[in-house]
Amino acid sequence: MHDDIDRILLDEARIISGIDSIAAELTELYRNVDLTVVAVLKGSCVFVADLIRRIPVPLQLAFACAESYRQGTEPGTLDLRLLPHGEEVAGQYVLLVDDILDSGRTMEAIQKELFDRGALDVKTCAFLDKPVRRQVDIRADFRCFEIEDVFAVGYGLDFAGKYRNLPYVGALRPEVFNASLSGGA
Repeated sequence: MHDDIDRILLDEARIISGIDSIAAELTELYRNVDLTVVAVLKGSCVFVADLIRRIPVPLQLAFACAESYRQGTEPGTLDLRLLPHGEEVAGQYVLLVDDILDSGRTMEAIQKELFDRGALDVKTCAFLDKPVRRQVDIRADFRCFEIEDVFAVGYGLDFAGKYRNLPYVGALRPEVFNASLSGGA
């Protein structure tokens, strides 16, 4: 797996430092409210696990599932499912957490749905932000890192279901995803 990485974008120490910084801000913001953290599966699972352990306030954890990339590198049709039940978000302050804010379509759609389900407030938090790829007008309220326009994998981010378990974020070598897309992998 490591041989498929062109270069490391964020090492483990930098990732932890970024999470600690965001967690401190979130702790102050949510100290005295009922908080529900909604993690977008599957990519945010590693990030959200590390993040919530650093936020020492009572909170609930819920999940949403969104899929658009499937086997490619360009977003396709957005499919939302496994959204939190109304009682998990109605009357709650919600923190929507995703691994990467890319086109913005996923975060925008889930945020709207959470408001439709009765959330008092929905703030957004992205582990990675790639603003150059934005297709809708949305910005993360909280973000750990802005990255360049490369195909990032590791620390929860995948390509075709692989690389999520890398302890760092790396740029996938273009020949790896090109070979996979052409059927060579």
